[in-house]
Amino acid sequence: MTPTDELRHVPGGRRRTVLISGASIAGPALAFWLNRYGFAVTVVEKAGALRAGGYPIDVRGTALDVVRRMGILPRLRDAHIDLRRLTFLDEGGAEVASIAPHTVTGGVAGADLEVRRGALADALHSAVRDDVEFLFDDSIDTLDQHRHGVDVTFRRGGGRTFDLVVGADGLHSHTRGLVFGPEERFHRYLGYCFAGFTLPNTFGLVRETTLWNAPGRAAVLYAVGDGDDVHGFLNFARPQPPLEAFRNPEVQQDLVEAVFADAGWEVPGMLAAMRAADDLFFDVVSQIRMPRWADGRVALVGDAAYAPSFLTGQGSGLALVGAYMLAGSLAAERDHTAAFAAYERDSRPFVTLNQDLVGTGDALLFPTTARALEERNALLRGLAATPPAAEGRPAHAALVLPEFAPTAALSSGRTDV
Repeated sequence: MTPTDELRHVPGGRRRTVLISGASIAGPALAFWLNRYGFAVTVVEKAGALRAGGYPIDVRGTALDVVRRMGILPRLRDAHIDLRRLTFLDEGGAEVASIAPHTVTGGVAGADLEVRRGALADALHSAVRDDVEFLFDDSIDTLDQHRHGVDVTFRRGGGRTFDLVVGADGLHSHTRGLVFGPEERFHRYLGYCFAGFTLPNTFGLVRETTLWNAPGRAAVLYAVGDGDDVHGFLNFARPQPPLEAFRNPEVQQDLVEAVFADAGWEVPGMLAAMRAADDLFFDVVSQIRMPRWADGRVALVGDAAYAPSFLTGQGSGLALVGAYMLAGSLAAERDHTAAFAAYERDSRPFVTLNQDLVGTGDALLFPTTARALEERNALLRGLAATPPAAEGRPAHAALVLPEFAPTAALSSGRTDV
């Protein structure tokens, strides 16, 4: 009998219950580890099903150790995109440099993983779906904390009480809003907006990315394989976030078209494809910076607590590592307050190091002035002749995963923990 089995079968014991909001990356990863440690876990997800496909994401450094310990590394290796080339173009469409992607990302060729977001989400869900309760097409409506638990009502009706609640519901976390207050308190706008969508691959791109730049503007075509579609991204600098565009797709499209109205290369066709796309996603490039990640019996993990922005390439990595650390802390500590404190104490330095990578990403991908763009292009030409690094950026692997020893309080029947 394993330690977890023993915890589950303490005579007269009751497994501690945890509700997780969000079934993308951090949520299922947290559910996996909490279930491993003997918790009774429910995951609620506002979408009707797992989201398939999606843009590519990176798993590297410490996060690789997490998925290895979960047993899903071979499956993710099979789903690895293996992007082979990153080509930068100038405003006229001429090639500036064509380099190995890892030269820019700071990753390690042959070690790091790049997979579609949906592939990682599906692997995580498959690893835990038989042991954890999933409630799709629903979400938390209200939360009421008290000494013995958290009373939760759901959007579709009904209510339940849980020992703990964790928000793993992304950058614009509803759970965070309910417990910690408005997003603007924690939102750090990084000066860019972007529109993402899929469009037909009429460009002959295979496992490669082409990035066109003008000062303060970028257009990206990203082919994850040799299929019929590519991911398109239109990114632009803006001093203040366009609040008027967030809830209105028509305003979003008008804004993007106005910014790129005089752009050449393939941009006119991309604008037309954006208008026709049924998967347009518009948002600002930003981070979440919070002074604390827990309040009472509610905690946050992943983007809900510390979104680093796609400029760092570490969003999924922080979600995976944070889920491991939060679950382990809850397993090792008898009191949830002590567990949340340990989770933050042991994870925040790693999170901060990776959030601080943001200046590297925007400087290389999205220079905002002509001079900065010229300097970036000169750097890229030098990088084109640089052999791939044998090691990744130190921040990616700055945390060595600890081993956690579960405590018998997990199923002690106590309701004051």
